Amino acid sequence: MTARVDKILAFCHDGFMSQKIVQTPFFVDDAALKNLKLVAVAYSHVDREDFPTEDSYEAELEVEDRAEEVIAEVAKLGVAVKGYAANQYFFTNILVDKPDLVLNLVDTVRGQDGLQPAVPGALELSGIKYTGSGLRGLVLGNDRHMFKQMLIAHDIPTPAYKFIKDMRSKIPEELGLPLIVKLNESGGSVGIDNKAVKETLELATKKVAKMLEDHKMHVIVEQFIGGPEITAVAYHDGRKRHVFLGQKIFRLKPDGKHDFTSIESYEDAKAYYYKVPDQEVVDKITPLVLRAFETQDYRDYAKFDIRYDEASKTPYFIDCNPNTALGPDKGLPMTEVLGLHGIEFTHLLKSLLSKYAVMISNGHAGN
Repeated sequence: MTARVDKILAFCHDGFMSQKIVQTPFFVDDAALKNLKLVAVAYSHVDREDFPTEDSYEAELEVEDRAEEVIAEVAKLGVAVKGYAANQYFFTNILVDKPDLVLNLVDTVRGQDGLQPAVPGALELSGIKYTGSGLRGLVLGNDRHMFKQMLIAHDIPTPAYKFIKDMRSKIPEELGLPLIVKLNESGGSVGIDNKAVKETLELATKKVAKMLEDHKMHVIVEQFIGGPEITAVAYHDGRKRHVFLGQKIFRLKPDGKHDFTSIESYEDAKAYYYKVPDQEVVDKITPLVLRAFETQDYRDYAKFDIRYDEASKTPYFIDCNPNTALGPDKGLPMTEVLGLHGIEFTHLLKSLLSKYAVMISNGHAGN
């Protein structure tokens, strides 16, 4: 076996040891990689009629192009690869071809984030290995209410919030102002438009009513935390847990007052850029990311969105993506944050495939 070591600035965690390490060794086993006979790339099947709004449909369209990019990157490694849309034929096609490993890029099934766990469920039944979180991790990661409850249970700060099923639920005044209104289940900032932050309870209540009507989905009303926004990427290479942080520097305020990422800002490549956070922020956030990754039962990789309150020096976890967008595009948050620390997508992909190639070579069952 071989291990490649890139000399870059980052922070990793080995067991329960200190996370301050200058070198980040992503484990790679080139010999085991050659034993992969077929890698499947699973991706969302996108059909307009499956999505409640145009925004949610357009947000998911990118996964098809991203899957093609990942397929091309796997092929460059000399590994046989094939794409599989997560439609009604997915399970049949997988059973026929029997890939060694499925790279799971599926964000939605029939347009629903909540059905994402169906893919690992099918793969568990077939005994085929797959990347990314399993059933429990995806269930928790796709439900903001459950995610926040798990954070609270494990003493990880998250903003005060109210989970709203219908208009019989009232926004409690003690949440304070301003408030940000979000869908309980969504990715890619779907539902978070330029007017998502509200300065009064009346305006927040009106926003809740419209989102319930438009999306037919439960809503979260959350205390809006000012201060820097940090994107945290966690990656487990099979031997070590690594954490990489990037601080968003916003070039524009979507509502003219507050810094946050709206769905409209996705159209502006210059809406924000990343920088490495101050060491004090890194030291505060890194152990919490590792704890969240473990307690949420995530695997392989995940992204966390965090707001850092500078007055109290408290990092508040506001969102998570257990199977965050994986691909070579420099605009993807995980790829961009890793690039900030000198890590190319090719190295991440090779490490991820190696992790499972070694399991297969060693005859380990399951995931």
